[in-house]
Amino acid sequence: MGNKQIWLRRTLWTMVSIVVVIALIASCGLLWLHHAMVTSLPVLDGSLKAPGLTAAVTIRRDQHGVPHIQANTQDDLLFAQGYVTAQDRLWQMDMLRRNSAGELAEILGPPLLDHDKVQRVFQLRNVAQRVYSSMPEIDRHRYEQYAAGVNLFISQNYDHLPAEFRTLHYKPRPFIGMDSVLIGLNMVQTLDNHWDVKLAREQVVAHLHDPKLEAELYPVGSWRDQPPTSAVADMTQPHPAPALSDDEETDQTQTRLNPPSLPGRNNFEDAPRLRALLGTASCSGCEPGSNNWVIAGKHTASGKPLLSNDMHLGLAVPNVWYMAELTAPGLHVAGVTLPGVPLVIAGHNDHVAWGFTALYADVQDLYVEKLDGNGNYLGPAGAWLTLAHAQETIRVRFGKSVQLDVQLTPHGPLLNPLFHKETRPIALHWSLYDPALAAIPLYEMNTAADWPHFSAALAAWCYPTQNVVYSDDQGHIAYHAVGKVPFRPSGLVATPIIVANDAYQHEWKGYIPFDSLPYSVDPPSGLLATANSRVTPNDTQFPLTLEWAEPYRIERVYMDLRGREKLTRPDMLAVQTDLYSALDQELAHRFAYAIDQTGTTEPRLKQAADLLRSWDGRVTTDSAAASIVFRARQAFWPLILTPKLGSDLESYFWSESDFAEEEIIMHGSTSSAPSPWLPANYKDWDSLLTEAVRQGLARGKAPDDLSKWTYGSWHVIDLEHPLYGLIPLVKRWSGTGEQPLSGDTTTIKQVGRAFGPSQRFTMDWSAPDQSAENIVLGESGNPVSPWFRDQWQTWYDGSTFPLPFSPAAVTSQTTHTLQLVP
Repeated sequence: MGNKQIWLRRTLWTMVSIVVVIALIASCGLLWLHHAMVTSLPVLDGSLKAPGLTAAVTIRRDQHGVPHIQANTQDDLLFAQGYVTAQDRLWQMDMLRRNSAGELAEILGPPLLDHDKVQRVFQLRNVAQRVYSSMPEIDRHRYEQYAAGVNLFISQNYDHLPAEFRTLHYKPRPFIGMDSVLIGLNMVQTLDNHWDVKLAREQVVAHLHDPKLEAELYPVGSWRDQPPTSAVADMTQPHPAPALSDDEETDQTQTRLNPPSLPGRNNFEDAPRLRALLGTASCSGCEPGSNNWVIAGKHTASGKPLLSNDMHLGLAVPNVWYMAELTAPGLHVAGVTLPGVPLVIAGHNDHVAWGFTALYADVQDLYVEKLDGNGNYLGPAGAWLTLAHAQETIRVRFGKSVQLDVQLTPHGPLLNPLFHKETRPIALHWSLYDPALAAIPLYEMNTAADWPHFSAALAAWCYPTQNVVYSDDQGHIAYHAVGKVPFRPSGLVATPIIVANDAYQHEWKGYIPFDSLPYSVDPPSGLLATANSRVTPNDTQFPLTLEWAEPYRIERVYMDLRGREKLTRPDMLAVQTDLYSALDQELAHRFAYAIDQTGTTEPRLKQAADLLRSWDGRVTTDSAAASIVFRARQAFWPLILTPKLGSDLESYFWSESDFAEEEIIMHGSTSSAPSPWLPANYKDWDSLLTEAVRQGLARGKAPDDLSKWTYGSWHVIDLEHPLYGLIPLVKRWSGTGEQPLSGDTTTIKQVGRAFGPSQRFTMDWSAPDQSAENIVLGESGNPVSPWFRDQWQTWYDGSTFPLPFSPAAVTSQTTHTLQLVP
């Protein structure tokens, strides 16, 4: 008995010792990490030597850490911008250039190998080299000045770099001008990449045997659209669907390809896997987008224009954007910058203001090439031509380097290294690959003084395709779609194009002229707005895409602003944070009606119907009806698509899928004949909709009392640092944690778990210093900085704050002053 007690005592002490040792190691690790973060905080006051400058540069930080940089020359200004951005975001800048170039596995190991393969197949590093080499010398010089500032910071802080570098045990290589182009290409890839939808649509179409069903799943615009080039519509009444152009009508009959050219059913690519590989949005309606609008002075309280912009992107730690104000002779501009890229992306200068939304123009086509098996492809004249090759070496930390042979045709790279099942040689044709396109007119936009100069800069814009709204200090407002959009004489094509001897009719013939893209200057309505939905009028000569975004945000923007007078900055913020969903409320009422019509006696369904019919359509965190309609809508799609698509159900995704759902649900029982979407095991449409509610409640694990099923109890936002989020004890203070989230993807405040407005901006020409700008978390990427998360509550609460612009306002709000001296 004594020996057993001794053994138990030793075992207990051993276990306690192990726990203590682990706790000590963890504590030491946390103390080391905290120390590394503290020692990497930037110098904010005093002076620092900055070889490379021609004169001293002053950097004033306001209460939010936003740098206000004043220099005597533009060269010194851009040098200092690079230096200051590196102070706060160096690791992010390094990750962004590595992300674009396909070099993450070199630092993060085998889990990032597949990602790097994608980027190498896309050839983004080679594109960046080509674009940079083709830029005017003055633009390259500006990028080099910015890079020189980054490199000075790296050299001065080589022994106390941001903690991420020390945690991962590596040092950043010197920054070069081309890296800024690489980082910019991340945004192009995010906003202009839609080829995977064409591949998946081909898969869905192969299951359908009715062109009408295809058209219903893939609508092209809607009656709810409000193109900015058209008169403001009366949206109190439904409108007929927009008439298709000849090109679009042709395409609707051409999307189904010749059956012999389709892959076998088992050779279709796994669409969800491909989307995950590409990093595309995982939630329906979370495609990158934005809202922007501009209001003429005749509708504002001040008599001066108001311009608002909130760009919707995937939200990350640290932020996508970095706020700054830049001042030098001939250049005074403020707004959001992209870490790693000089100048301001969106904002205002002394005379003009601008904001962006994604245009969604189709700048990509897929071509199924003909190969002879001997390294040749079929050329346009019917001759066999030799494939080009790009040899890529992917370095992998803790693993062997991987060699990748990327085959190229004049259309672009063959995507087959990304596929697991697809065997056809499919090439990606993308405007990004055109060697004639290299202009990045940010400087001209930053320095423009009026619409003629600003629009001249926009005419040179290549990519990504965008909607730009504009206002100026003279009272003018304008809108223009920008970017090089391919001109396709044979029309837009929604699925891969089969290369045959006569298939070159689908070749691009240059680009749609800038003046033929949608635009409007000082419209009589005094209101211009976009939100990624259709911007072309019904009679357009140049269709831009077959895949517009949902119409609900733009419809609500116009309903919020149309007919109102004496508008103010707070009114703009109220629109940006509007939580009403016309779609959700309409479908809530339809689901309630369906439940009533079935005569069900199930208490939970009857309670659901009561909650749905009395709901005001505002997607608030305390709403139970919002939970019910969200989950019912989720359950509806599998009910109607599984009988037709089977296991390929998840291959269906479309930027207007919510509108498709609305039309299918609302018209499912409007004719005497049963809807073709009604599965055979349901007696009528109301029974189907009731089952969608029933399954939604079950899958959402709704409580017995549905009134307690608040939307915010499960619909949350949770932003995590890509590295520290993996460390449990650090995760809490390096991100936001799960927070109840109001709104959904059909509200003006378009949101998801890690998606939403990446910034909010309103320019008021009557009071530039009161013009508002804020981002999601804060300026710093360092969790121990006071500016790491100081803007979070402002963003989360739907508030904002002014960004000082005039010298007097900047001086009055300065909290730290640093001088960089030669």
